[in-house]
Amino acid sequence: MKKLVHSAWALLLVCALVLAACSSNNDGGKSAGESPAGGKNSGGSGAGTVTLTFWTFNELHQKFFESMAEKWNAANPDQKIKLEATTFPYDDNHNKLLVALQSKTGAPDMADIEISKIGNYLKGDPQLVPLNDIVEPEKANLVMSRLDNYAKDGKYYGIDYHVGAQVIYYNKEILDQAGVNADDIKTWDDYEKAGQQVLAKTGKPMTTIETTDQWSYWPLVVQHGSDFLDKDGTVKMNDQANLDVLTYLQKLVKEKVAVAAPGGFHHAEEYYGFMNGGGAASVWMPMWYMGRFTDYMPDLKGKIIIKPMPVFKEGEMRSSGMGGTGTVITNQSKNQEIAKKFLAFAKLSKEGTIEIWKQLGFDPIRSDVWEDPALKETNKFTDYFGTNLWDVLIGVRDEIAPTNIKERTPAVSDVIKTKVMFQAINDLKDPKQVLDEAAASIK
Repeated sequence: MKKLVHSAWALLLVCALVLAACSSNNDGGKSAGESPAGGKNSGGSGAGTVTLTFWTFNELHQKFFESMAEKWNAANPDQKIKLEATTFPYDDNHNKLLVALQSKTGAPDMADIEISKIGNYLKGDPQLVPLNDIVEPEKANLVMSRLDNYAKDGKYYGIDYHVGAQVIYYNKEILDQAGVNADDIKTWDDYEKAGQQVLAKTGKPMTTIETTDQWSYWPLVVQHGSDFLDKDGTVKMNDQANLDVLTYLQKLVKEKVAVAAPGGFHHAEEYYGFMNGGGAASVWMPMWYMGRFTDYMPDLKGKIIIKPMPVFKEGEMRSSGMGGTGTVITNQSKNQEIAKKFLAFAKLSKEGTIEIWKQLGFDPIRSDVWEDPALKETNKFTDYFGTNLWDVLIGVRDEIAPTNIKERTPAVSDVIKTKVMFQAINDLKDPKQVLDEAAASIK
């Protein structure tokens, strides 16, 4: 009898739970029209709030997209989105996304893919959504080389945050002490001579060279008319242009005009401390590096001036498009159309690209805003560097050399970071041997 009573109560409890689940429409308690996490509802216009998931490896990117979601909702009250964004460590973000796409389950609606990793996602049949229908209407306004980095077979799969125009940052205080005028530096020969003068007069190196990253090396190779891969994806990292650049960098180190970057690269805590204390007279990095100065080297405020890059010979481009992160939409998203509309709003519209500058300090891929009054407004970047930032970028508008981003880019990038730079700059190994061995390992 006792067992019978217990069985009856258990049956009643199961029925109650089933009824409760039915009464809530099985939506986990969400309001009508709101899709569950992961964006599994279709969520067209007028369908209420649609949830979009977004993965990134940069907290600032997450904050930017969250702010753009607020702006989107204000402008689209009948088609609101709820953005569920997550910032993972760099490797975790890319590995987790790759596994989700390969296993065809668990991917977010949107994700950030860093430029040196995009080749892994374009192999075979990309598990990403083509974005041509939002890119092509804006082609006339965009620096298309930045979109080409995330393209395959005529289809665009990612939209970058910035152009990444390569520039050189000079510490004017140190140059003045040495009697050097940055405007007189037109070629890399000029730069070397100026560096020798800085070293003689101040005892400080002219610059720092990375030993565990590629930003001291890659931009000069591209400006010099080459790349690590050609347009067909064939390895060319041991051609004459690559050898010229690596030999030049090693020469600067041997002359003590340059030193290895403390910490190995220009994003190391040791490096920030070194430069913040006036450790070197200059560094070349993309425009997106401005935020590193403002956030990690506050004592240099008012001392840093930005100039175009020197060239090896007359006629070469004075900048190159470096770095980047493409935001993609995965083919697992059930809300692809609204995701594309939101992505276009955030990163292709005038309003979105202006916000990219205001919030992130990046040079927008939409070049028609470079002369917009909104980019002249005072912010932490103009306070730090002065108000002529955009004069420099506009001055090299037609001299930003493009890179060849292909399926082998991740492998090439890894060998540059882990072998080439350390062996050539730290170990002072023969540059030709270093490059020949690196190229052979990739081929």
